[in-house]
Amino acid sequence: MSKTFDIAVIGATGTVGEALVQLLEEREFPVGTLHLLASSDSAGQAVPFRGKNLRARELAGFDFAQVQLAFFAAGEDVSRQYALQAHGAGCSVIDLSGALEHALPVVPEANPEALAGATAPYLLLSPAPVATALAAVLAPLRASVDLRRITLSAMLSVSSLGRAGVTELARQTTELLNMRPLEPQQFDRQVAFNLLAQAGALGEGGHAKMELQIARDLKRVLAVDGLKVSVSCAVAPVFFGDSLAVSLQLAEPVEVAEVAALLEQQAGIELVEEGDYPTVVGDAVGQDELYVGRLRSGMDDPAELNLWIASDNVRKGSSLNAVQIGELLIKHYL
Repeated sequence: MSKTFDIAVIGATGTVGEALVQLLEEREFPVGTLHLLASSDSAGQAVPFRGKNLRARELAGFDFAQVQLAFFAAGEDVSRQYALQAHGAGCSVIDLSGALEHALPVVPEANPEALAGATAPYLLLSPAPVATALAAVLAPLRASVDLRRITLSAMLSVSSLGRAGVTELARQTTELLNMRPLEPQQFDRQVAFNLLAQAGALGEGGHAKMELQIARDLKRVLAVDGLKVSVSCAVAPVFFGDSLAVSLQLAEPVEVAEVAALLEQQAGIELVEEGDYPTVVGDAVGQDELYVGRLRSGMDDPAELNLWIASDNVRKGSSLNAVQIGELLIKHYL
């Protein structure tokens, strides 16, 4: 009989947590007992898994010594309060919140070898969805191009705030279409039919905390000496899926056809043919692949490379990456 692992999913009733549980089933993860944990407000809600409706239990008081692996998908505050407690109980932790800066960031397509230098119980980070998507696209290029700088403009969907962001966009849209007065709740102003130039609270230097996290995660995962990263995030009136406009500064010119060939060979990447482009709606949402298009050299600099990426932030950028980290762990290290 094959070995199974007792698993905890924290934040199991949220958008990312539900997707994570779905992927554990779809990918036939060797789950023994699955513990679904949530806040007191969400405890009791049912989440489907393997033909049954499992009830989420309250996180407070849970004994993490019962499980070998815990996925934290409930936000920064919860991870700060409970992730180290779980780790101290001998449980390996995969954090999706970005709260644990000392956790080891892993994108299986980009730096699976990072796990070899870690020790059990493992304290790991599934990076910000934008960083995960971009790292996975750039990973097959590292051996062929000398990457010096990444300039990234990320249009984030409202699901970056979880279910509350999705509900807020739906509510605002309804209010406006029915010509009723609008009072923003989850955002500081109208997001429906608008584009917000700031995604979340600001940190050092006037950069949003999310921008700083993306830059930090990219540098750590790609591990390119001297790499410079510039990130700007905006919130778009889109429910699910992130759209990334990326400009890469290289040490020397590269043939676009060579880059296209490298991307086409990489599993998990769909390169859209020249003259077309991918979008989150109709292409990326609900998919495990990253969609890349608009691949081209710079207008004035042949050592510049530009591309566009469409990715499902909840499924691919968050949940699937975390599950793939778990798969690496149980295959080689647990």
